[in-house]
Amino acid sequence: MQRHTKSSPLLALPGAVPAEGPDEGVAAHYGELFREQRTLADGSGFVDLSHRGVVTVTGSDRLSWLHLLLTQHVSELPAGQATEALILSAHGHIEHALYLVDDGETTWAHVEPGTQDALIAYLESMKFFYRVEVADRTDEFAVVYLPAGSIAPVPDGATVRETAHGRDLFLPRAGLEAYAEANGPAIGILAYEALRVEAHRPRLGFETDHRTIPHELGWIGSAVHLQKGCYRGQETVARVHNLGKPPRRLVFLHLDGSEVHLPGPGAEIRLAADGPDGRKLGFVTTSARHHELGPIALALVKRNVPMDAELLAETTAAAQEVVVEP
Repeated sequence: MQRHTKSSPLLALPGAVPAEGPDEGVAAHYGELFREQRTLADGSGFVDLSHRGVVTVTGSDRLSWLHLLLTQHVSELPAGQATEALILSAHGHIEHALYLVDDGETTWAHVEPGTQDALIAYLESMKFFYRVEVADRTDEFAVVYLPAGSIAPVPDGATVRETAHGRDLFLPRAGLEAYAEANGPAIGILAYEALRVEAHRPRLGFETDHRTIPHELGWIGSAVHLQKGCYRGQETVARVHNLGKPPRRLVFLHLDGSEVHLPGPGAEIRLAADGPDGRKLGFVTTSARHHELGPIALALVKRNVPMDAELLAETTAAAQEVVVEP
């Protein structure tokens, strides 16, 4: 996955520790990870997501055109209503995840850091005679997240994407520092990720690999509309939904809190009864330290792993909660 390498000016805030990996460019935390989590869970503060890509689509055909390409029903998307959608390969594997809102004239989307170039290249290849214009707005606009319950004001003219989990603001990048000064405290991406894991919400490039299909992650319904066709990969979606089961399923793990080491992405999952040399049944996708739950993780496991089975993530004991039914 490509990365958007522009660093946020908020890395200059006191205590800021830069994030690494896919979230490079924003702060991992500002010195107090668990306090930041509690603040965010209580509906205060904001998270700098300015490393994410921002893409817009304008033109009179934008919604009907996107409807043909995305897994979500967007042809009649009301102005101001948030949604999310995927772009699949011809075989139904997830290639892009878009977090969308239309303001009545422009469809705004934020996407994983560095994926906007490939996304735009695909969209441009599908324009044909449709009256649409696709633009990379990442250099102009930054995404800021406000948690559910936040009473922070929305700057005049900002595009807002509001969901049950909170609000995403598309702010002019030049105004990011002024927004932070007026609406702090700033919260690091590690706190945001811990609450994402707690909420069982998948993320492209974390819970996905080259063969992930939407059914495995619980994206059917929230990002995939089953009563529409006319998009690449739709045949696989319909076939698995109607005739079969996905080969893997997302699970939530409570990890043994006595372990100092937190099993990271890619850590192999096995049955506890088989020990660390047992057969590999899956892998950790995201792990985090939660302010109340302790060490937690999301993982992809084979569909036939018993739902009540005790697991091992590398050598760490793990109790599973079902996210996607087998």
